[in-house]
Amino acid sequence: MAVEQPVPTAPGDQTRIHNIGYRTYDGPRLGRAYARRSLYSQSLRGSYGLGRSVKSKVLPMLLFVVMCVPAAIMVAVAVATKANDLPVDYTRYAIIMQAVISLYIASQAPQSVSRDLRFKTVPLYFSRPIETADYVRAKYAALASALFILTAAPLLVLYVGALLAKLDFADQTKGFAQGLVSVALLSLLFAGIGLVIASVTPRRGFGIAAVIAVLTISYGAVSTLQAIADAQGTSGSIAWIGLFSPITLIDGVQSAFLGAQSAFPGGVGPTDGEGVVYVVAALGLIAGSYGLLIRRYKKVGL
Repeated sequence: MAVEQPVPTAPGDQTRIHNIGYRTYDGPRLGRAYARRSLYSQSLRGSYGLGRSVKSKVLPMLLFVVMCVPAAIMVAVAVATKANDLPVDYTRYAIIMQAVISLYIASQAPQSVSRDLRFKTVPLYFSRPIETADYVRAKYAALASALFILTAAPLLVLYVGALLAKLDFADQTKGFAQGLVSVALLSLLFAGIGLVIASVTPRRGFGIAAVIAVLTISYGAVSTLQAIADAQGTSGSIAWIGLFSPITLIDGVQSAFLGAQSAFPGGVGPTDGEGVVYVVAALGLIAGSYGLLIRRYKKVGL
């Protein structure tokens, strides 16, 4: 039986050139600023599950509602009873709802950065014109903005309700402005702490547990020590103990400089001199968090 032999061909006959249509990009180069804004917008939307699955929207939207419902109830009571003032000061509302705020930051800080670490997409960001500082600023600003929305929305509900109840316009406007300053500082502080903790691990579950542990344990320990100091009559140490928890740090700043009533035992907040230390500590933590994030992502992006 004859076997068909392959016909030998010259090497040049096997060469093929295919035009697959690749073209160079000749459009506008939008640069770092556009990339930074896009990352900020995407991260902010993701903090409330926008553009993601329905499952991702449930928790942040539920926490947003939980933050606003007590404010709406307080407004309804004030209007119905024709009260002369709101049941809670604007500066006190975030302190009362600190558990909800802590839960939100614990759930959204890892969502913002842990997945990038887990799927190793951070070096891809840095392969484009975006730099380490751009990434950190966008993520930090997005989470702080999301937290500010969460904490400022109920204050707006209280303010609008107070005006509808025909309470004094000047007093309510002043209180509302003080409350916004307080929650703005709180948002920057909590966002920085949450991102630093979440950036340590690519596991979202570990990040959530770590953020909750840091915020909850620090607040519980400080509150306990302050109560012990008050019971033993060493009230002078109460203000200094408050420096070691983020929520009591915010409480001390606003009671010293924003005219808020302190939640410290005995209702006595830090003096003006101690308040300066509180402000320096808060700003130092914010700056320190930013610096730690820069150093962390410089290593990750290598």
